[in-house]
Amino acid sequence: MAPGAMSLLKKTGVQLVVETGAGELAGHPDAEYSEKGARIAGRQEVFREAHVLLQVRSPGANPDNGDEDLRLMQRGQLVIGFGEPLTSPNTALVLAERGVNFLAMELIPRITRAQSMDALSSMATIAGYKATLIAANTLPRLFPMLMTAAGTIPPARVLVMGAGVAGLQAIATARRLGALVSGYDIRAAVKEQVESLGARFVELELDDGTAEDKGGYAKDMGQEFYRRQQQLLAGVLAQQNVVITTAAVPGKKAPVLITRDMVSRMAPGSVIVDIAAERGGNCELTRPGEAVNAGGVHILGPVNLPSTVPHHASQLYARNIATLLSYLLKDGELKLDREDEIVRETLVTFNGEVVHPRVRDLMPLFSAQAH
Repeated sequence: MAPGAMSLLKKTGVQLVVETGAGELAGHPDAEYSEKGARIAGRQEVFREAHVLLQVRSPGANPDNGDEDLRLMQRGQLVIGFGEPLTSPNTALVLAERGVNFLAMELIPRITRAQSMDALSSMATIAGYKATLIAANTLPRLFPMLMTAAGTIPPARVLVMGAGVAGLQAIATARRLGALVSGYDIRAAVKEQVESLGARFVELELDDGTAEDKGGYAKDMGQEFYRRQQQLLAGVLAQQNVVITTAAVPGKKAPVLITRDMVSRMAPGSVIVDIAAERGGNCELTRPGEAVNAGGVHILGPVNLPSTVPHHASQLYARNIATLLSYLLKDGELKLDREDEIVRETLVTFNGEVVHPRVRDLMPLFSAQAH
């Protein structure tokens, strides 16, 4: 929660209790929250007293403090945050067993009335922007074309793979920096969006109109599709100075778009920034959180990019989460109407049960893998 977003909650009558130091890394000292009417308290007190817990990374998405948080949560509490329930369904089962009700921010449906709650899009905007800056900082050449007395410098060639929110922001940022930008996506429908930003859309002879699900996300297309895609993209990649990959399928391992062989055909000094590193990576050589040098090609696998821009990431996320909480509060009372599409699609656990169909279907599979 950022202090600026607290005004969205004023009319609801809620009392906000903020953990000591919660906003410091985002540039918000405790005094700013106090000035807005929040009460500052220690971590255990917050968990003990809160009816609703607002988090960034909830259990399932928090490898550092998730287990500790689970022990502090109490029966009947509502937790709202990122929890990766489609990849950590067993954590959802533990939350249900503890009687904790959980709303997962990554499951907010992509419908018009939920746009202001769509935290995935907010964070993807930051990730796409920051990935481009990382690429520009790593590339041993300039992005823009420059005409100087010492000669003309041609623009860098940048390919962005995946034209979702992160990809479109990466394209826009690379264009602002003066690069010659191309965009690729298996969803041919996004061609117009890519071209509207001044980039060239890469068309391959395999794009399929069925590549998009009803939520607007790319679907898992199967191994044969991705193998053919790799063959056709190899020549395109060899011409690029920078490749930014953003392809992700909700609840699945990221598809491998760039193989070791494709990397070997790129010129030394080229840069790959793999935003999908936390999901296994779009490049075969990606290592999450590390930089790899393969024959002079730099492959970067940054993780949790929004946290590298904490001020604005917090500002956007706070507005998303405050809007959702305001939506759930009716006449000062918390209402979880499971007939409502936003609640139905986002609610993972309720009254001691895992109620989200997709998460429930995954639980036997993950339980079998654990044994």
